[in-house]
Amino acid sequence: MTENTILVTGATGALGRPLVELLVAEGAAVRAVSRAPHDAGLPAGVEVVEGDPSRPGTLARHLDGVTAVFLHSRVIGESADELLALAKEGGATRVVALSAINVDDPLDEQPSRYRGDRNKESESAAIASGLSWTSLRAGPFASNSVQAWAPQIRMGDTVRYVAASFRESPLDDRDLVEVAAHALLTDDLAGRKVELTGPQSLSHEEMVTVIGEAIGRPLRFQEVPPEVLEQGMVRNGMPETFVRGLLARYIRNVPEPVTEEVAKILGRPARTFAEWAADNAGHFAGQNDND
Repeated sequence: MTENTILVTGATGALGRPLVELLVAEGAAVRAVSRAPHDAGLPAGVEVVEGDPSRPGTLARHLDGVTAVFLHSRVIGESADELLALAKEGGATRVVALSAINVDDPLDEQPSRYRGDRNKESESAAIASGLSWTSLRAGPFASNSVQAWAPQIRMGDTVRYVAASFRESPLDDRDLVEVAAHALLTDDLAGRKVELTGPQSLSHEEMVTVIGEAIGRPLRFQEVPPEVLEQGMVRNGMPETFVRGLLARYIRNVPEPVTEEVAKILGRPARTFAEWAADNAGHFAGQNDND
C-alpha cells in the first residue's frame, strides 16, 4: 500500500469529494472511504476502499500506511475514538476533525446533531487521540441557503421564512475545503480549534437580496411565524427535532461571529456570499411566477 497516505472519511459527500480532488491536485496520496466504492466516481489515482466509518472495524485493514485522517463528523457517528485509535496503531500521526462553530453550545441547542453530526465527539476524540490534531469549527455554510430557499425561489419571487433580521456569516464550502487541505498537508494549524466563517455578517433578508442579484431577479422576503415554517418543513420531510432546534436558534437571535481565519490561513480574502451566489445561481434559477 502507498505510504504517507491521507485517509478521507465522507469522501463522496459535498465536502469530501472536493477535498479529495484538491488533495490529489496537490500531489497527495489519498485513500477515500466509501460504502459503495464502485460508484464513488473519484479522480484517477485515488485509492477507494470499502468501509463504514461508523464501524471502524470495517476500516482496520485499510489503515496501514495512513499518516493523516480527515474525520467527518457526520459519517463517523459515535465511533471517532475507536477509529483514531486504530489509525494511530497503523502509524497515523495527524488528524483533522470537522467540527462546528457552535460546538460548545448545549448539545440540545445544536440543530445539526439531529441530522447526524457529532461535532463535539469528533473534536474531543481528535484532541484525546495522541495525534497531532486540528479542529475545523465551521460556521454556517453558504450552501444551506439552497435547501432553505431554492425551492421557493425556483417557483417565484417571494421567500417565506422566519427571522428576517437574524444574522450569520455564511462560509463558502470551497474555503472550508481549502483550509482542510492546508491542515492535512502542513503543520501550520496543529493543536488549534480554528473558527471559520465567511467575511460578512448578513441577515436572512440581505442574503435573499444577494441571491436575487445573482439570478437577475428582485426577490422579496416575507417573514412568517415560526410555527408556520415548522409545519411546512416537517411536512416536507425534515426531522421535527432538527426543525425545532433550528428555529430555537433563530428565536434566540444571537448574531454569529465573523472571523478572519480563512484569509489568514489561505493568504487571500474569504469568498463572499455574493461570490458564492453568483457561482451557484443555477440552484435558484427557475420559473418566475411574479407572485
